[in-house]
Amino acid sequence: MELHFAGENAMMLYLGETTSPEIAARVQSAGLAVEACLGDDLLDLVPSYASLLIIYNPMTTDHLSVAHRIRQSLDQIDGTMADDGNEVVLPVYYHPEAGEDLEALADRASMSVDEVISLHSGGEYRVYAIGFAPGFAYLGQVDEQIAAPRLATPRQKVPRGAVAIADRQTAVYPAESPGGWNLIGRCPVRMFDPQATPTMPVSVGDRVRFEPIDRSRFLALGGEL
Repeated sequence: MELHFAGENAMMLYLGETTSPEIAARVQSAGLAVEACLGDDLLDLVPSYASLLIIYNPMTTDHLSVAHRIRQSLDQIDGTMADDGNEVVLPVYYHPEAGEDLEALADRASMSVDEVISLHSGGEYRVYAIGFAPGFAYLGQVDEQIAAPRLATPRQKVPRGAVAIADRQTAVYPAESPGGWNLIGRCPVRMFDPQATPTMPVSVGDRVRFEPIDRSRFLALGGEL
C-alpha cells in the first residue's frame, strides 16, 4: 500500500497493481477505514480498480494530519471487512439489431451467438469503478472465451443502454457517446438519472448479473432501438 499527495486537499491510496475481486474488496475495506478515521474532515472518496482517491476539507485539517490518520487506519483494513455489495440484475436484449458486434464476437470466439449470450449472462460481475461518464460502471471479469479487444476505430455514437465488452470488462453505456467497445445487446434500465434517488442503480462493490429478455419485453421496459 502506498499513499501519495494528489492535490492541495487530496491524497491517493494505492492498494495493488492488478485488477481482481480481492483487490477490489481491499479498496472497499480501505474506504470504510478511511471514512471512519477522517469523519467530518472527509469530503469525498473515489474508489477505482486498485486505488482510492481521498478528498478532505482543507479548512478543518491538513495534509500531515490526514496522512497520519490514514496510515493509522490501514492497520484496521483487514479487520474492517467490506460487504459483498448488492446484487443487481439488469435485463438485456441480446440480438444483432441491438448489438452490432454480437455476431462478429461469436465468430471470433468460434462460438454460436447463443453460446456467447449464455456465457455473458451466466457470469456475475463486480462493479470495479464508475467513470468515463456518469453511470458508466466498469464490470469484471468477463469469461476469457468471449473477451475481445477494443475496436480499432471507435464509433462516433454508441446508443444509450448498449451492453458491451472490451478485453475482460463489460459495461452498459449510460448515455449516447463515442465508444470503442464491442456491442452485444441493449439494456432498457437507465444507468444514470439525475432526477432519481439514487441516481445510479449500481455502486462500486455491487455484483451485477445480466438477464436475457426478448424484443417485446425490452420495448415494454422502455428500451429504444
